[in-house]
This record gives sequence, structure tokens and C-alpha cells, in this order.
Amino acid sequence: MDALELTRFDLMSLVQRNKLKFIELQFTDIAGMVKNLIIPAQELDASLAKGIWFDGSSIEGYARVAESDMYLMPDPATFAIVPWRASKDATARLICNVNTPDDQPFGGDPRAALIRVLAEAKEMGYSYSAGPEMEFFLLKAGPDGEPLMPPVPQDGAGYFDASSDAIAGLRSELLQSLSSFGIAAEAMHHEVAAGQHEVDFALGEALSAADNTITFRIALKAIAQRSGFYGTFMPKPFKGLSGNGMHVHQCLKYASTGRDAFSDPGDPHGLSMTAKQFISGQLAHAKSMCAILAPLVNSYKRLVAGYEAPVQVSWARINRAALIRVPRSADDSPTRVELRCPDPSCNPYLAFAVMLAAGLDGIRRGLPPVEAKEENPYLVDAPEAKGNDLLPDSLDAAIEALEQDQIVRVALGPYICQRFVEAKHLEWRSYYEEVSPWETAKYLLSF
Repeated sequence: MDALELTRFDLMSLVQRNKLKFIELQFTDIAGMVKNLIIPAQELDASLAKGIWFDGSSIEGYARVAESDMYLMPDPATFAIVPWRASKDATARLICNVNTPDDQPFGGDPRAALIRVLAEAKEMGYSYSAGPEMEFFLLKAGPDGEPLMPPVPQDGAGYFDASSDAIAGLRSELLQSLSSFGIAAEAMHHEVAAGQHEVDFALGEALSAADNTITFRIALKAIAQRSGFYGTFMPKPFKGLSGNGMHVHQCLKYASTGRDAFSDPGDPHGLSMTAKQFISGQLAHAKSMCAILAPLVNSYKRLVAGYEAPVQVSWARINRAALIRVPRSADDSPTRVELRCPDPSCNPYLAFAVMLAAGLDGIRRGLPPVEAKEENPYLVDAPEAKGNDLLPDSLDAAIEALEQDQIVRVALGPYICQRFVEAKHLEWRSYYEEVSPWETAKYLLSF
């Protein structure tokens, strides 16, 4: 019996043992929105063997009518029982790859894009791990479960403050749910802003890390609703408060030995030449990556000076405001490179794909190391800050940079790149043409 058949046998045994009624087959669209197809549990074996057909043209921007036939191919490694489903509706989920009718990866599948770049890293002799730190707000909800408008934070606590019993209960349920999914969360705590929280994930293989990021977004929404709150990953929901970031810790290891490729104990910063070239690659492509890592109009209201979000294209060892930071690692931990501009609205499959592609480009081209900038990069006008590039200040500027960057475009693939750019141009144009309350309050009576 081959490994695939054994896996199918094991999964069917789990279905019977846990009396599962339904299976959710999940995938994401290009924007990172989760889509799913629910099948009766008895259909699982057939879906593992043959996949499940769906109409790709019914998902906006996903596929044209002429190429609409798509197949969801479940990844058995992602099987997990959904912990918040009642026993009478006991449900498991499987994350799927999207294939074309000729059994090839669909060019518009974000998960396939990451798998492709991970394969390139393997060809170069590396494995890539990621560990996101995801920030989110818990908001007060109305009787319908939707957030009050204007939104109101659930609490007035601050950084690392103790939480109310209600929030503590939500955290406990959330961490237990993540454990049920096999997700290792290192910590969860209150963040700087009122109602803001953060969960930190352990470093893990990048594909699993992206799967886990999507799973956490679903879990937070579901558990917050069950607790009478509303959870949001919107990058900047409040003026004057810190926004939601998704700092990503990254590690390269040699695929053949598992040895840390970023570490050099003899270097002043503890970094190997490979690590320095990886950092140089990410700095070189930082502006164009922003379109993927900070993909909303609202994202650029977070990436401003004064709120602990990066503004300048720089790296540092101890400066927590740098775009890239190299935190100190314990003796038994791999050396990490932390990228700080992503926010949790991004599609993690595409985000990790372009981040890895940028770093590999630095290694492949042997880019020279960039000097660390330990001064406060928020002081944009300070003499020591002169000459530092700035991140894009709008979605429009980020998309323009993306269109000019061949490495990032290739990492996305032509199908995803074209549709992503088209969608974001429309989003920017819609925002640009909107007349805001600020404008009417500022100008209506003045002119």
C-alpha cells in the first residue's frame, strides 16, 4: 500500500472514529479570502483520490469562463477537526491545492505560487521557515454580531496589561483551538492600542506557516463571535492608535543537513554572508513587495512614522523600528530575520512567496551586505537618515513599484500578477474618487 493510500485509509479511520458528518475543503482566492466547499464525510475518500470539481469563473478574478473547470485536490497533511463545531455537525477541514482539468497546478492558485518558490529554494539547497506575529483588534459588537459603528475597542488596556475574564476566556479558547489544529503558538498578549492583541507563532515550514495563518484568521473570527466580540485584522482601524502588523520571522536552513544557513557566531551581528545577502535582497525588493505584504489602501495609514511601523528601507540588530530586524536568538534557536512591514490583511501564500524570492535573489546575485542602521529611522529628517529609501506611502505607489520588479512578478506568476494588479488599480481608483467625511467637514462651508 503506497503512502497516499495509507494516508487516505488513516483519514477515513479518523472520520469514522470521530463520527464526522462534513468535510470543509478550503482554498484562498488571490486576495487571500478563504473559500470553501462542504462535502458529506462519506465523500472524502473520493475527493482524495480524484479531487472535487468547482467552477472557477464564479470567483471574481479567479478564472475566465473559458477556463472555469477547476479541481480541488485536498492536502492530507492539513486534515484537522474544527473544534468549535457542535458535535451534531462535527466537521473536519482540509486545505486544497487548485488544479486544472489536465491535473496541473492552476496559475491563479496562491498556494501553488508558494510551493513553486519553495521548490526553487530547494534547488538552491535551502529550506525556508516562517513564524508570523499577528496583531488584531477585538471590538464591541452589536446585537447582530457586527461591530458597532464607529468601531469601539473591547477594552482600554495597554501593552502586556492583564485582561478581563472575558478576554482571558477568549484567549484560552483560541489557544486550545489552535492546538487542536496542530498550530504551535508561542505566546499571546495585549498589544499597545486599546482592544489590540497579538499571537506569536513558532517558526515552521513556510507552507504550513501560511496554512496556519489562514486558519488563525478563521479561528479568531469564529471564536470572537462566540464570545460576543468582533475580531478584525484591518491594518489601521483607528486614527491615532497603532495599527495591526504581521511581523514575519524567517529562517533559512541547508536542506541537506538542516543546519542554520543564517548563523555565523564569528560575525559582529552573528550573521553569515548568506543571511546578509538575503537581507540585501529583501531590502532591494522592499518597495515592490509592499504591494503584496501591505495590500490595502488602509495598509499605508499604518506604515507612517510614530506608530512603531517601519517607514524607511533599513535593517538593524537592536532597533525595533527598522524594516528588517535581526533579534537575538537563544543558543539552541536558529538565527531569524524579522520583516516588519507585512500586515495581516495580506495573502500569506503570496507574501511568503515574494519574501523568499527577494531573499533568494540577493543570494543568487551575491548582493553586497547593507550597513545596519541602529538610529531611530522615524527621524526621517535627521542627518543620519539621509539617503535611506522610504517605503511606498500609498497602494498606488506600491503597485507601480511592483509592476517594475521582475523578480517579484515572476514569484507571483503572470496569472496572479496580472489579476492582482488589475484589482488593486480598481481599488485605488475607487478610493481616490471617494469624497470623504473629512473633505466635506474641511471644505464644504469654507468655499
